[in-house]
Amino acid sequence: MSRGGAKKRPFYKIVVADSRRPRDGKFIEKVGFFNPLLPKDKKERLNLDIDRIKYWLAQGAQPSERIARFLGQAEVIPMPAQRNNPIKAKPKKKAQEKLKAAAEAKKAAEAAPAETPVAEAAPAETPAAEAAEEEKK
Repeated sequence: MSRGGAKKRPFYKIVVADSRRPRDGKFIEKVGFFNPLLPKDKKERLNLDIDRIKYWLAQGAQPSERIARFLGQAEVIPMPAQRNNPIKAKPKKKAQEKLKAAAEAKKAAEAAPAETPVAEAAPAETPAAEAAEEEKK
């Protein structure tokens, strides 16, 4: 895919290119386009020249992952397996440290009230009651 369009408004040309060329550099042939800004149900979102794509695949061209998914949906090639990398979804180092610190603080907060001895509740005299007793004497 060769990117075109303005800033934050991408538009991609689907091209046959040598893998040694830059992404937006010289290509051999344009075989379609992709507009990610349009809804998925719009026909104008994706256009593929199936005949030319089949020709280049027969010549040994290798589609990128995204193009392979498009071709799988168009039933040109078998649908590639869905790649899911659960390691990427894990929190990074700083987030893991924060979660660990929060868990330790929670354990400490739960353990602190349980460790303090419970004293027997004796009736506490209020200052007003003490003052009243002193006046009687």
